Amino acid sequence: MGEAAAMSSTPEIQSPRSPEAKLGMQVEDLWDVQEPQLTPTEKLNACFESVPVSAFPPAPPDQVIEIKSNTSLAEAVKILSQHKILSAPVVDVDAPEDASWIDRYIGMVEFAGIVVWIVHQSEPPSPRSPGSPSALEAAASRAITALELGGLGPESAAKTSGSFFEALTNSEFYKNTKVRDISGSFRWAPFLALQSSNSFLTMLLLLSKYKMKSVPVVDLGEGKIDNIITQSAVIHMLAECAGLQWFESWGTKKLSELGLPLMTSNRIVKVYEDEPVLQAFKLMRKNRIGGVPVIETGGNKAVGNISLRDVQFLLTAPEIYHDYRSITAKNFLTAVRNHLEKHKENSPLLGEMITCKKDHTIKELILMLDAKKIHRVYVVADNGDLEGVITLRDIISRLVHEPRGYFGDFFDGVLPLPVNSRV
Repeated sequence: MGEAAAMSSTPEIQSPRSPEAKLGMQVEDLWDVQEPQLTPTEKLNACFESVPVSAFPPAPPDQVIEIKSNTSLAEAVKILSQHKILSAPVVDVDAPEDASWIDRYIGMVEFAGIVVWIVHQSEPPSPRSPGSPSALEAAASRAITALELGGLGPESAAKTSGSFFEALTNSEFYKNTKVRDISGSFRWAPFLALQSSNSFLTMLLLLSKYKMKSVPVVDLGEGKIDNIITQSAVIHMLAECAGLQWFESWGTKKLSELGLPLMTSNRIVKVYEDEPVLQAFKLMRKNRIGGVPVIETGGNKAVGNISLRDVQFLLTAPEIYHDYRSITAKNFLTAVRNHLEKHKENSPLLGEMITCKKDHTIKELILMLDAKKIHRVYVVADNGDLEGVITLRDIISRLVHEPRGYFGDFFDGVLPLPVNSRV
């Protein structure tokens, strides 16, 4: 599944067929004048350092979304889900009108942070801080019992009943929780923005080596966001550049030649189909990853994938788990797939696992990821056993490298410890 799409041929680009292809031709012009003694990677670094991020095509208007700090968490989940985005900048409603962008934005609310919050609610409160906000506040609403909340540890999380998340989302605690209340999760997604004059290389390094899912670009004059560049948008740009010399010199290399997959089978974080789905999200939180494969019981074949964005289905459609005594990874996938089919919604969850082999080229993989609109591909052996996983970040990391001392003091002060946070 998915391999045929990856193998499709791509004609040479004669003229820009898209804004992304036009940008690729700009890189092509720079490529042609680079010093011949430079390696291909050094050439690409030099090219991308010469292109400002202002040249990147603007994101669709419905994906450049801001969320106010006093927005309810429930509404924030709806906004992220409806716009099919992973995160959005949070605007401090208490900031003065003439505030600079540094004071205007307090972080990024994203599904990863929401997972942190949910896991926090599912764990019993620390005996050292009995007065601190915790899952007991939800229990106080009488929508969720303390027994249920206390039973969500790693081993006993399977006892989570099919009605747990419906009770949580109906509780006053959930309805009254504001985005600013989970600002502790912003440690995972600080508001780190680029100015329009910053280079493409800086943006690519932030999206790869520094693990940012998206990078806002701010207009200093307006003090507001001008664009948001995501990992997916970069992969789409690369797909549009297929056929150009600079891309082909890199894209025709096999995955194994580029050291991919970085994450091999013995290091893959996985969840088995009979384990609780909450355990999948706990693992994502602990390992700071965007998804985990669901493995068949007693084997090594992946039967599905659960990503951070899928947490939305625990909160926006909690009623779909009614028929299950416990929400295992398998039950979660089955319930969500039935829900999507019923509402005729498109989602990667509806298709089979998208896989590739180590002898695929990076170009084939990029075309596959862009066509399927997915964030990771699993590498499998001939017998179907899992051999590794490749993410969008892995691909971008193989396109450029960070020169020594490149960022200097760029990151100073971008990770403040949030105050009065529930996470």
